[in-house]
Amino acid sequence: MKPFLFAAALMSALPLAACNTPQERIGGGALLGGATGAVIGGVATGHAGGALAGAAIGAVAGGAIGAATGPRCARVGYDYYGNQVCVRYYRQSRYYR
Repeated sequence: MKPFLFAAALMSALPLAACNTPQERIGGGALLGGATGAVIGGVATGHAGGALAGAAIGAVAGGAIGAATGPRCARVGYDYYGNQVCVRYYRQSRYYR
């Protein structure tokens, strides 16, 4: 039953993985990491304290990983309405358009 709960938690959190803005990536990573950490901590220790500790550690790690992922903007432009948009990205020491 425990592997089923773990798989169900991961499958329910997958829609959060497709975030676009840096704030969405940080929030999604923290939420996904916190949920996964809570499941792992609860299963490993069998206590609520282990689940809380796992959730805290997972949320911090997930937020940090979410902040580090995704392309970084190399050049900012403006759209028709005056909103800032990224027109070129850095990725793996290469200059992409």
